[in-house]
Amino acid sequence: MFCPKCGNPDQAPETYCRRCGTFLPDLSKPGKPKARPEDHIKANAFLSAMSVITSFTLAILLYWRFLGHDDTPFIIYLTAGFLIAMGCWQVQTFWRTLLLKRHFNKPQRVDDEPDAIDTTNAAQLNDANFDDMVPTSIAEDTTRQLQKRKPDLS
Repeated sequence: MFCPKCGNPDQAPETYCRRCGTFLPDLSKPGKPKARPEDHIKANAFLSAMSVITSFTLAILLYWRFLGHDDTPFIIYLTAGFLIAMGCWQVQTFWRTLLLKRHFNKPQRVDDEPDAIDTTNAAQLNDANFDDMVPTSIAEDTTRQLQKRKPDLS
């Protein structure tokens, strides 16, 4: 195998080049399949849902176990409040993930067929007025003016 960067021969795949240090992948192995965005969205939705359930469940258990006891340290209430805040954050993350999932589930528009032109109102259009038409380009207008003013060189 040759190094693609420096060209050093006799290199082993899945190692680094002995001369320049470039990683040499084994191109004979099939590559890892790329994950689709829909797969990432499913994983994010699942993790967000599990985080919501876990944080709210732990907060409820902490309050249920320690609420109203005189000897409960303040850190227990702080931890339960933090778990509720995390749960609220994960709820909005889960909601946004669902909105994104809905975006990916929309059917894609196929542009193979051109849009049909509505000719029902074509009779109501005014006729074209070519009296004050603008020239198509500046060069064309300049050429016309030069042709009108041809100098007499005799």
